[in-house]
Amino acid sequence: MLTLDLTNAPRWHDLAPGVRVQLRPLTTALMVATRSDPEVEAVPEEASDEERAVAFAKALARRAVLAWEGIGDADGKPIDPSPDAIDALLDVWPIFEAFQLTYVSKGLLLEQEKNASALSPNGPSAGASDTAKPAKRRARTARRG
Repeated sequence: MLTLDLTNAPRWHDLAPGVRVQLRPLTTALMVATRSDPEVEAVPEEASDEERAVAFAKALARRAVLAWEGIGDADGKPIDPSPDAIDALLDVWPIFEAFQLTYVSKGLLLEQEKNASALSPNGPSAGASDTAKPAKRRARTARRG
């Protein structure tokens, strides 16, 4: 079942120990605006998927980050989010990965669920229900020819 958050309130996301960011909800408007971001559109056609992902993530973060905690300048003084600071934050590999996993991928999971496949009955996506009735008794061993 799809659960709608009708409040559309910003949420805090932990990206690393002691580092968290407050992000706008990942809405259609935010994704569409990010897709048409000049820096995303300027990515050359021959760019790799990884280069495209970084450009998109940075553009999305510049739109989504409202506040943060645990981020400072070279002298250790706390700094406020700015486009340059957000880009520099996402240049830190573990932060980029956490941003992708905790924020971006949650929105993309809905895209994957469009295939109408049931969840696997075991493993990490446990949740599918049985469709066959249990057998009443064990099957006999086949005769050998």
